[in-house]
Amino acid sequence: MPINLHRPVPDGFVVKQVRVGSIASGWYAQLILESGVSVPDVMPNGNSIGIDVGLEKFLAVSDGQLVERPRFFNSLQRELRWLQRKLKNKTKGSANYRKAQHKIRRLHERIYDTRKNFHYLTAHSLCDGVGMVFAEDLNLKATSRGMLAKHCLDAAWGSFLDILSWVCWKRGVYFAKVNPNGTSQTCPQCGTHTGKKKLSERVHVCHECGYTTDRDVAAAMVVEQRGLAAVGHTVKLPVEVRQPCRRVSRQRGLRTRRVSSSGDASLGTTREAGRTRE
Repeated sequence: MPINLHRPVPDGFVVKQVRVGSIASGWYAQLILESGVSVPDVMPNGNSIGIDVGLEKFLAVSDGQLVERPRFFNSLQRELRWLQRKLKNKTKGSANYRKAQHKIRRLHERIYDTRKNFHYLTAHSLCDGVGMVFAEDLNLKATSRGMLAKHCLDAAWGSFLDILSWVCWKRGVYFAKVNPNGTSQTCPQCGTHTGKKKLSERVHVCHECGYTTDRDVAAAMVVEQRGLAAVGHTVKLPVEVRQPCRRVSRQRGLRTRRVSSSGDASLGTTREAGRTRE
């Protein structure tokens, strides 16, 4: 069978399996290769970031960056509803029925490809200039039920975290998941429990230390602190009060919390003049 072999099989690899599948755009063959080369695990190194996924914003980074959430399914739902209505009026099994089915499958594939491309671009942008990425270990089955199920499935957080994990491994960036409990209820400045927030509350305000920032950014900072504590690195604490949705380009005089093996924490001060966090 003639195929379009767009890149040759690398030297030292042996083809062990061929998986043939059919989708709306055509037939595809996937080659599974095997090699005796051992790849070492990525170790924690360099700068770190924490991320927090959501529906208001697709992604919030601990450095203050916010990524808008594209509506992949919602933007094409009207066209999909129109195609399904046309399919209903066709005679089942006829040529026009199969043509209408094919158009629906192509539209679903278009939504899937657009979402996947966005996930890959976002994952690569997160890995630029960092050595560690931390994310929440979410219960995705629970988020796929309820009144926001369609929006959660449209965002596809599970697919994004899998892609992010693979991209981090490919680019030599350490990736780990942390406990998600209470990340939006903890102040990243003083560690005080601020209580449960409503979904309409988009600003984090600590009544103990007065620290104010975007709610999702504060949760991402807590995720980063938990990840650094888990790998035994110095935990960074912010000093200045950040305004909501404001990107922080430089940080001077960062407070740090060093976590020992026994779990005791001590506060210190470091000088990181001219360091860019973008």
